Formats: sequence, structure tokens, C-alpha cells
Amino acid sequence: MWFTQVSLKNPVFATMVMLAIVVLGLFSYQRLKVDQFPNIDFPVVVVTVDYPGASPEIVESEVTKKIEEGVNSIAGINALTSRSYEGTAVVIIEFQLHIDGRKAAEDVREKVATVRPNLRTEVKEPRVLRFDPASRPVWSLAVLPDDKAGATANAAAPS
Repeated sequence: MWFTQVSLKNPVFATMVMLAIVVLGLFSYQRLKVDQFPNIDFPVVVVTVDYPGASPEIVESEVTKKIEEGVNSIAGINALTSRSYEGTAVVIIEFQLHIDGRKAAEDVREKVATVRPNLRTEVKEPRVLRFDPASRPVWSLAVLPDDKAGATANAAAPS
């Protein structure tokens, strides 16, 4: 209410204040750093372990739970997600955003290396990878055949 009264009594003052706000806004806008593809480090680490011929239940009990228990003690974990498939275990570790992704991956490698002797000999060497959204495709295309045989889809799909 007071701003309205001051503006009505002093229109030149109100115009100068508005002009100053516009000039400061334009000046700030020019100095604003905006990047189309900013360099963002997502602290997400993925551990993949192959156990050929094992059912999902065996993979879960023999591999997934041991990996989870090993990496669960790392500081800064935000979420821990795991999936057990036939012959493969995938553990996704999401860290808090202030954690350095390289250091997080190294910590996970160390913990997985301590768990490795507890795994069976048939289990392949665990792979520890950092999640990089820039390496993912922008979009993907799926070709589905009308018939149940996939021969027409294979012939129609580009290589």
C-alpha cells in the first residue's frame, strides 16, 4: 500500500526505480551462465555380477545379498536397489548429490573386492561401472512384427 502511495505522489521516482530494476535485470541476464549441456556428475554406481546357469533365487541369495551387505556400509548412500535375474545380479547404488562420483565408484570397488572371496568360484568377476546419462541414447526405436514370427521384423529393421 505504501509503495502505491509513494508512486502516485512521486511518479518520476517510481519510473526511475522501475527503470533501475529493468537495467539491473538486463545486466544480470547478460552475465548469466547457461549451458545447453551442463557438466553434471550423477553419483550413481552400478555393480553387475554374472552367475551362469543360476536361477534368480540362487543369484539373490548367493550374490545379490552379499554385494548389498558389503556396499551398504559406505557413507553417503541415498538409495540401494538390486535386481536378480537368471544368471545376473544388478545392484544400483545412488549416492547423495554432494558425493564425488569417482570416489564413490572407488569405494564400491573396494567393498566389492572384499566381498569377492565370499562368492562361489562359478561367479564371474563383478563389474563396477559409473552411471553416465550422456552415454544413453536420446531415443530408441523398437520394431514389432504383426505376425508371431520375427522374420519380417528382422528383414524390415535397419541394421
